[in-house]
Amino acid sequence: MRIRLIPIACLLPLALCACGQRSDLEPPPGASLPPAPYGSPAQPTAADLLKPDVIAVPERDTELRTESEEREDDPFDIPPE
Repeated sequence: MRIRLIPIACLLPLALCACGQRSDLEPPPGASLPPAPYGSPAQPTAADLLKPDVIAVPERDTELRTESEEREDDPFDIPPE
């Protein structure tokens, strides 16, 4: 019985991944997008609202260490008792 469940358990996530939405997002009938932010010249589209802010996706720091550094003495690094 378990042998039959393994292929089903492997194929179920694949089937669920295939049912994603491929069309552009639009508000439901009778509803509208949120109002434009104060001071904004135009109302943002659904695609604009889905873009993450700069704060939500910060740039990575790619600074690499070019030399190894000695570790400073840690007074709290004591051996276990």
